[in-house]
Amino acid sequence: MATTPQISSDIKDAALAERGKVRIEWAAEQMPVLNLIRQRFLKEKPLKGARIAACLHVTTETSNLMTTLRDGGAEVVLCASNPLSTQDDNAASLVHDYGIAVYAIRGEDSDSYYAHINAALDTKPHFTMDDGCDLVTVAHTKRKDALADLRGGTEETTTGVIRLHSMAKEGVLGYPVIAINDAHTKHLFDNRYGTGQSTIDGIIRATNILLAGQNFVVAGYGWCSRGIASRAHGLGASVIVTEVEPTRALEAAMDGFRVMPMAEAAKIGDIFVTATGDRDVLRGEHFEVMKNGAVLANSGHFNVEIDIPALEKLCSSKRPSRDNVDEYLLKDGRKLYLLGEGRLINLAAAEGHPASVMDMSFANQALSIEHLVKNVDKLEKKVYSVPVEIDKQVARLKLASMGIAIDKLTPEQEKYLASWTEGT
Repeated sequence: MATTPQISSDIKDAALAERGKVRIEWAAEQMPVLNLIRQRFLKEKPLKGARIAACLHVTTETSNLMTTLRDGGAEVVLCASNPLSTQDDNAASLVHDYGIAVYAIRGEDSDSYYAHINAALDTKPHFTMDDGCDLVTVAHTKRKDALADLRGGTEETTTGVIRLHSMAKEGVLGYPVIAINDAHTKHLFDNRYGTGQSTIDGIIRATNILLAGQNFVVAGYGWCSRGIASRAHGLGASVIVTEVEPTRALEAAMDGFRVMPMAEAAKIGDIFVTATGDRDVLRGEHFEVMKNGAVLANSGHFNVEIDIPALEKLCSSKRPSRDNVDEYLLKDGRKLYLLGEGRLINLAAAEGHPASVMDMSFANQALSIEHLVKNVDKLEKKVYSVPVEIDKQVARLKLASMGIAIDKLTPEQEKYLASWTEGT
C-alpha cells in the first residue's frame, strides 16, 4: 500500500497513486507541446521562487501541467474547480509520486470544496490559475488577506473570463489576469473539439443511449456548443439549437441545424445539453412539456444551467437509475433523467477532454504563467488576452508534433500585404 509523504494535502486514498501514475504517464505521451515546454523549464527554471495556487479539474492532463510548473521551479498547490471532476487516483499520484500538494476529493460537498480553496490560498500564492474563477472570487471576498501576496493569474474557461471581465468593469479586480480562453489555440480547439467529443462521451457512458435518430437539443451556439452539435450530428442525431444571440442563431441555421426557442424544442427533444454559461436555461416551464424519458445534461461550468430546484418541485420521487443518472418521476407519471447531478457531464461521467487537445490549452497556461513572472510589474489590474506570440508559438509546436509543415511568405508577398499602393 502506498504511503503519502509529509506533504500537506487532502485526498481520498494514497493507495490509488500507482494507478494514477500510469494514467498520468499515458496522458503525457499525448501532450508533446507541453513536454517540450517542460524540457525547457527544467533547464531554465523560469518560475523559480513563484508560488502558484491552481484551481483546476484534477485530471491526468492537469497533472502534467502541474509537473511542468514544478519543473519550471514553481511551488505548486492544486485544488478542484468542480466537486465531480476530480480523478482520485491522479490526486494521489501527484502527492505521492510528484510531491505536489493537492486538496481534492471526487464528490466532496460544498463545505469541503471551499475548505480546499481556502487551503490553497493559505499557501500565500503569488499567482492563481483558475477554471471558473472560484479561487479568484474567494480571494476577493472572504480571503482578501490573500491579495497582499497575489501578483497575477490565469483563467482557463469561458465562464471564468466572463466573471473576471465583470470584476474588472466594477474596478474590484485586485491583480492582472490572462484569459487563456481567448487564445485561438484554446477556444477554437479545446472548446470545439475537446468539449464536443468529451460531452458526447459522457452522455453515452452514462446512458448507453443510441444517438442516431434522436432529437438532440443544444442550448447555445458558442464554441463549446458548436462542437457538441457537430459531434451529435456526426453520430446521426437530428440537432436542434436554441440561442438568444441572433448572429450565432443565424450561423447555426446556416450550418444546417434547426433553430427554435427552447419552449418549442422542449416539446420534441429527446436529449438536452446546456452549454451557455448562464443559469436556468432549462427550467420548470420546459420540464412541464418534455417527453417522457427525456435526458438532461449540462456541459457548462456550473450546475445552474439546469434549474434543479424546479425539477425537484415537479417530481414525486427521485432515484438513481445508473451511475451518474438520476430518474425524476414527475407527478403526472413522466420520467426525466438528469445526468451527473447537472454538473459538467464530460467530467462527471467521462474523463474530460482528450489529452492531445488539452496539450494546447495547458501549453498556453504554462507559457502565460512564465509571461506573468517576467512581466507582471508592467501590467495593470485588468483582464489580458494571451499574447499573440504565445498563441502562435503553441500552434507552431503543435503542427511540428503532428509532422505538418506550412508555407512561408516570400519577401514579395510580405511587401504586397504591407503595401497600399499596388492594386489591379
